[in-house]
Amino acid sequence: MANAFKTFGPPNSNQSARQGQTKSFTNVGTSGRVLSVLGGAALAYYGWGRKQSPLGKSLTTAGGYLVLRGTTGFCPFNELLHVDTAHPETQGFEVTSSVTILKPREEVYQFWRQLENLPRFMQYLEDVRRTGPRRSHWVAKVPKNIIYKEKLTTIEWEAEITHEEENSLIAWRSLPGSEVENSGEVRFTDAPANRGTVVQATISYRPPAGAAGQLAARLLNPAFKELVKQDVRRFKRLLEAGEIPTIIGQPSGRKDENY
Repeated sequence: MANAFKTFGPPNSNQSARQGQTKSFTNVGTSGRVLSVLGGAALAYYGWGRKQSPLGKSLTTAGGYLVLRGTTGFCPFNELLHVDTAHPETQGFEVTSSVTILKPREEVYQFWRQLENLPRFMQYLEDVRRTGPRRSHWVAKVPKNIIYKEKLTTIEWEAEITHEEENSLIAWRSLPGSEVENSGEVRFTDAPANRGTVVQATISYRPPAGAAGQLAARLLNPAFKELVKQDVRRFKRLLEAGEIPTIIGQPSGRKDENY
């Protein structure tokens, strides 16, 4: 089984809408604006005293630009480089895990494609309900402590299948305005020597901003990497054995495996 984990700053979904908005959009943070105004004013004052020389004119122009940058909060160079220090993005993460399942590819694919099956092996999911041919409603459990699985509350979002190749690929993402940004891709390929199906799942999350994001960020913990690995293993057991082994009820078992 191969696994990978990384954090990332997702691309800004509003980037295209920002093109040409040089008056109403800000992409310079508070400290940068203050420094721009103070530094620009100093340069302009120094250059104005030498306005007859080329250097003085250049300093005055540069100072005026910095003052404008600070007062408006917009920097065209930041826009060109896609830098936004006024609205820092919340970090998210991406996990990739793979496993070989001793079942035909078509059977494995169809089981996953029935999205209602996902909570049967994904521990953090409480419910997935289809709302259309390619759309669904997801409910995830957010633990107070991701290691000990102390349940705190739930977060919800709407998702849609963005790309699908029968028996080979399913890709999805959350819809705009969802409580949490989520996307994923699962690939299904034949294992060598007819030994079943290789399933490779890549799942990414980014919490929303504000207080709700602080709550959702509890789900986006590095320990979640291990949970995704466990979910893929649970998927394998469910497909191969028809059930997921549990120690609930045994003397040494935990009383509650709920998230």
